[in-house]
Amino acid sequence: MAVDFTMKKLHELYGAIQSAGYEIMPFIDYLKNRKPAKIIIVRHDVERQEINALQIAELEKNSGLRTSYYFRYRNGVFCEEIIKKISRMGHEIGYHYEDLTLAQGNFEEALRIFQRNLEILRQWCRVETICMHGSPFTQWDNRLIWEKYNYHEFDIIGEPYFDLDFNRILYLTDTGRRWEGARVNVRDKVKSQFRFNFRTTDDIIRAFQGRTMPAHIMMNIHPNRWNDKPHLWLRELIWQNMKNIGKWILVRSRT
Repeated sequence: MAVDFTMKKLHELYGAIQSAGYEIMPFIDYLKNRKPAKIIIVRHDVERQEINALQIAELEKNSGLRTSYYFRYRNGVFCEEIIKKISRMGHEIGYHYEDLTLAQGNFEEALRIFQRNLEILRQWCRVETICMHGSPFTQWDNRLIWEKYNYHEFDIIGEPYFDLDFNRILYLTDTGRRWEGARVNVRDKVKSQFRFNFRTTDDIIRAFQGRTMPAHIMMNIHPNRWNDKPHLWLRELIWQNMKNIGKWILVRSRT
C-alpha cells in the first residue's frame, strides 16, 4: 500500500491537480478577482514543525506554484527566518489567529493580542488575510472575536471562514491527518452542499484524474502532517492518532 502524507505524495497531488487543468493560487489572489474557470486555493495552517512549511514552500516554488501560509504565534514567538524565506519565494503570508483563546475569552485583550501579532508579522512581509486556528481543546471559538470587532478595520481583506461561499467552493482539509476527519474535527469545518468522502490522498488524486471534482476548491494542508523521513512520519502518525481520540470525545460530547 502506498504511504500517505509524504512530500512525495503531496508532489503527486499537485501534479494531478495541474494535469486536470486547475490553477493553484493563494487566497489573496482569489479575493483580488483572479478567478479562472478551474481553481484551487491552497492554504497551509502552520501550527508547529515550521521547517516542514519551508520544505513544502520550496517544493511549490520549484513547481512554479504560489500558495498561502498562515503562521501561528506559538510559545511567544513567530519563526521570523522561515516566514521571511517563504515570503521571498512569492507565497502569501497570513496570520493564523487564536487570540480569543490566548486571552481566555476576554475580547478586549484578544483584540490587543491580535493587533500586536499582526504588527509583528507586518514588520517582515505584507499581511492581507487571516485564518482562524481551531484550538480544539479549549472552550473558545476564535472566530467569535469578529462578532464584536471588524477585521477589515485592520487592513485585512479576507478570512476564509467568513469570505468564501462553501456551497460553491469545495473545502478539503487534512485535519486529524485524514481527509475524512469529520468525527475528529472540532472547528475546522464548514457548512456545504458537497458530499465528497475521501479517505486517502490517492482517492483525491483519482478524483482529479477522473474529472469528478468541482471547479472551485479550497484545500487546507497542514505542513506538520507531511514527512518523508520515517521517524518523523511515524511520530506524527502516533501523535495525531492519540490527539484524535481526545477530539472524538469532544465532538461526541457536543452533539
